[in-house]
Amino acid sequence: MVRPGERVATDGEVIEGHSALDTSTMTGESVPMEVTVGGSVLGGYVNTHGRIVVRANKVGADTQLARMARLVSDAQTGKAQVQRLADRVSSVFVPVVLAISALTFVAWVALGNPLASAFTAAVAVLIIACPCALGLATPTAILVGTGRGAQLGVLIKGPEVLENVKDIDTVVLDKTGTVTTGVMSVVEVRRSIGSGVADADEILRIAASVESASEHPVARAIVAAAASARLTLSPVTNFRNEPGVGVSGVVDGQEVSIEAIEGQNTTAAVSWGGLRRGEIEVADTVKPSSRRAIDELKAMGITPVLLTGDNAEVAARVASEVGIAAGDVIAGVKPTEKADVVKRLQAEGKKVAMVGDGVNDSAALATADIGMAMGTGTDAAIEASDLTLVRGDLTTVPTALRLSRKTLGTIKANLFWAFAYNTAAIPLAALGLLNPMIAGAAMAMSSVFVVLNSLRLRTFR
Repeated sequence: MVRPGERVATDGEVIEGHSALDTSTMTGESVPMEVTVGGSVLGGYVNTHGRIVVRANKVGADTQLARMARLVSDAQTGKAQVQRLADRVSSVFVPVVLAISALTFVAWVALGNPLASAFTAAVAVLIIACPCALGLATPTAILVGTGRGAQLGVLIKGPEVLENVKDIDTVVLDKTGTVTTGVMSVVEVRRSIGSGVADADEILRIAASVESASEHPVARAIVAAAASARLTLSPVTNFRNEPGVGVSGVVDGQEVSIEAIEGQNTTAAVSWGGLRRGEIEVADTVKPSSRRAIDELKAMGITPVLLTGDNAEVAARVASEVGIAAGDVIAGVKPTEKADVVKRLQAEGKKVAMVGDGVNDSAALATADIGMAMGTGTDAAIEASDLTLVRGDLTTVPTALRLSRKTLGTIKANLFWAFAYNTAAIPLAALGLLNPMIAGAAMAMSSVFVVLNSLRLRTFR
């Protein structure tokens, strides 16, 4: 038995009751799916209203959710391990310095200098070339960068993420819950020609009066719109709900019916007195920040791609609102196909970042060069990602990319300074121009410089 608000536990078939299920986390569809006796459901769907009884036909490893989890695991194990920049430099630098120190000692002795002078020169070489700055170059920048990221709502999981970010040229955006709010709302109320209704508010008021008796997400959107418009609802009697068709009831003495009709968005036709009086269009609305985020990505030279399980018309409308080119819209994609889309883009030579929030995005997040999960999304998506965007605000996507690039740039600057400084000072120490005390002070200053350079990340905006 699955009650309103509960999640379907496993794949199965409805044997009793009817309801509308929120399938967005599994399929990416923003419009709830109507189900009745005989309908198939997947584990992970959320029951929005009504009580249904489901007979399980797949359990454990055979469920769709388990198959998606295997896809995530396969994608993660296929990722190459990236070594830290500091390790690569140190693996060469340290042995070379030890060799130079030994050669310095031998050369001083061979030239007839006292052992004490030879030893002092050799020690000065070791001190001035001490890789303290090299050791601090990476961790200090990561510490400050990730700390600043946390303040801005960006959680970076590891230093290897930074190296992958620098080459990103394509960002794939899941639609529902990422670009859009994932919540249905009224976008337009239209009067029919010859409807005899004074204004659109009357159509909305009558429809909301009927829908007030329903728990369907579309009904809640219509009632919320009426409340926002401060409309006074009338009592409804003889309410009837026909799954997959619509609802009806008596309002102000009139038999009112509200039926779903075909349209670019979810559209409900409102009729009474034998006439269609108007239509109410309901859609998953775009987040206010999405357009600005897309503009920022374009300014960075990154191509945004919209990916969704919704139909092409809905996807085209959302893309148009946020400024994504029609050729960069991929609609009607099944959950198990999203990772394939990412792989196809990668096969074209693109470096891909994937942004999503649902279970259905997990495999794609793990497959992408960089996976970004909305903090408001599912645990599976967050686990599969490389970066977590805590606030669920799309503007944190360009922020995350810029911060990662800035942090990597700081690491490279630190490494360059530490390596160049030590390389330039080693000959002076080997020639006896630096005693160990001066060399120690100079080495300390090198480390201080690296730390101060890393602290500049605290001012990142």
